Amino acid sequence: MIIFTSQNSIGAKFFEFRQCSHLGRFLMLKFLDLLNFTVPEPYNEVSKISIKIDGVKQFAYKEMVLATNNFDSSSQVGQGGYGKVYKSILADGNIVAIKRAQVGSLQGEKEFLTEIELLSRLHHRNLVSLIGYCDEEGEQMLVYEFMSNGKHKEPLSFAMRLRTALGSAKGIVYLHTEANPPIFHRDIKATNILLDSGFTAKVADFGLSRLAPIPDLEGTAPAYVSTVVKGTPGYLDPDYFLTHKLTDKSDVYSLGVVFLELLTGMPPIVHGKNLVKEVNIAYCSGMMLSVIDQHMGPHPSECVEKFMTLALKCCEEETSARPSMAEVVRELENIRLLMPEPEAKLAESSASPSGYVISSPSSAMKNPYTSNDDSLGRDPGSEVISTLFT
Repeated sequence: MIIFTSQNSIGAKFFEFRQCSHLGRFLMLKFLDLLNFTVPEPYNEVSKISIKIDGVKQFAYKEMVLATNNFDSSSQVGQGGYGKVYKSILADGNIVAIKRAQVGSLQGEKEFLTEIELLSRLHHRNLVSLIGYCDEEGEQMLVYEFMSNGKHKEPLSFAMRLRTALGSAKGIVYLHTEANPPIFHRDIKATNILLDSGFTAKVADFGLSRLAPIPDLEGTAPAYVSTVVKGTPGYLDPDYFLTHKLTDKSDVYSLGVVFLELLTGMPPIVHGKNLVKEVNIAYCSGMMLSVIDQHMGPHPSECVEKFMTLALKCCEEETSARPSMAEVVRELENIRLLMPEPEAKLAESSASPSGYVISSPSSAMKNPYTSNDDSLGRDPGSEVISTLFT
């Protein structure tokens, strides 16, 4: 065991930090974080990461300037706590979204590396694709596939809301069961679920994500990660908030809140009231229809009731009472099969729907590239480039 007696001695041993591989450096940052140690200057300068990751392009600052026409306001499609987002055209003709941190809101190096590292090795049709990043001239920029879902005006049908829920759940079950090692997202919310031009739901923003516990020599692993509470009010798992134990069921709770938003058209917290509690009251008193979004149009009542029942199960306060994400996917598939044939096909994740978006008074449903970051314990820098709603 190596014991460091002071930060100065750590700094003396740290002269090769900048020459480490990106993974080694990432792990070193994790280790230093456990020691509550801040990397001494100049090693903590976020503009000098200089990492190389297979499958993710490192863009030069001048390429970003050209792609955005020198960050011209006409290219800007949104703004959040992180900074501005630009619809941009790369030299190869690809249309992308460039998320540029504003001065004073740069992510910590750990969060910036986390998102790049995770997205570089996660490949699923229901996860957003990271194309590259720029880390020059004191700038932090992430380059994503462009989500062109904000130009239609008609409300989304129930079938399309169910499709969105199913796609989101499939993306998260991939993180929980197929990623190696598994990943807890830790910040599932409406603004972290994007819709592409074909209205395929994609989970985004991995800045707060944590790797699931690694099994010991006997092949067993704890079901949780003990960590500082981070996330977004209204979506935060109450058990995680109380115990600081992050589990896969924490993501289940958060997605359940998103399901309730899809059903009601209301944000998780409105006028000081909690959406989960309000819907529970209405559901238990037989007043479910009073909270259903009236913009949804005609819908199969049995399917809507089953969807709401599932959403509320996901939002149970007791972790053990919630379904797994795989069970959520299976139940959504069963609900889809109960729908009339045309609507059932539309709800399939592989369907190609016509252009519809949700129209709702919810404060979460704004311009797809504009968002308000209410996350706890995080830099505004991990705001997403798009949102599920307009």
